[in-house]
Amino acid sequence: MKIAVVGATGLVGSVMLKVLNERGFANQEIIVAASSKSVGKQIPFADRLLTVVSVEQAINSNCDYAIFSAGSGVSKQYAPMFKQHNTTVIDNSSCWRMDKDCPLVVPEINIDAVKDSDRIIANPNCSTIQMVLALYPLDKAFDIKRIVVSTYQSITGTGIKAVKQLEAEEKGLPCEKAYVYQIHHNVFPHGGDFLENGYTTEEEKLVNETRKILSKPEIRVSATVARVPVKGGHSESVNIEFNKPFDIKEVYSLLEHTPGITVMDDIKNNIYPMPIISEGKDDVFVGRIRRDDTLDNGLNMWVVSDNLRKGAATNAIQIMEKLIEKRK
Repeated sequence: MKIAVVGATGLVGSVMLKVLNERGFANQEIIVAASSKSVGKQIPFADRLLTVVSVEQAINSNCDYAIFSAGSGVSKQYAPMFKQHNTTVIDNSSCWRMDKDCPLVVPEINIDAVKDSDRIIANPNCSTIQMVLALYPLDKAFDIKRIVVSTYQSITGTGIKAVKQLEAEEKGLPCEKAYVYQIHHNVFPHGGDFLENGYTTEEEKLVNETRKILSKPEIRVSATVARVPVKGGHSESVNIEFNKPFDIKEVYSLLEHTPGITVMDDIKNNIYPMPIISEGKDDVFVGRIRRDDTLDNGLNMWVVSDNLRKGAATNAIQIMEKLIEKRK
């Protein structure tokens, strides 16, 4: 098998290579592609060094799969070219997510949305992935009517430039800014670009992608995104209103038996999910599960996940694994 990683020198790209190694792809032919300024560089992978090639070279290598994490512009330009070479593209950018002809996939939920003929598959936004994975079993049981979500998003979601900004600010050093404001000792309610309605593009993704993945265009979703000075993962406060009544014990049971979910909820011992716990792990962690007594069928929960792994790299590679299995 031949697998290309496009955007291999970036923050998510490096995690993709790590996850490929961890999940048994070390002996496959891995092609690493990036922008022209990185061509020729060498990247360690498993027990060898991989030489970075151009995206055009990767296209002409006739790969079985190409996993993209290089931004919407690169994906829009090059994903159709890979498709013409019968390569299946799994794209981590926002480029194809709302395209009606491209499935938007969290494999535990809707891998069946991918047809044999599909050659461009969209990986959802990191904050969407962790939320819908926790919501999916609850929606099947109790029928979600409305979601109100506030996110506390790691600076790693912005990329290496943001990580360097935080590290420099912690040391009191000058640096190139990824954000308008300092992030150290600060929180700002701004992720993505502001839209005319006052929401941001990151908030809009939570709305539209949730509806598409759950196949429920009628779900009402209200989102607020904040960036916090954290490296380990995204956190979300999720308030849910169901159409059906629920038993809190059944909520726990459903989540505990959902693949990819770890319930951490022992408030007597101060056990609940935190980014410091999720970092480097593939599960979505759920805790602080409790009724919202202001609603007839309301529930609150706290959802945390490593945005570079399940929120990006791991989810993309899990999609590829499922497709390999389906297409045998």
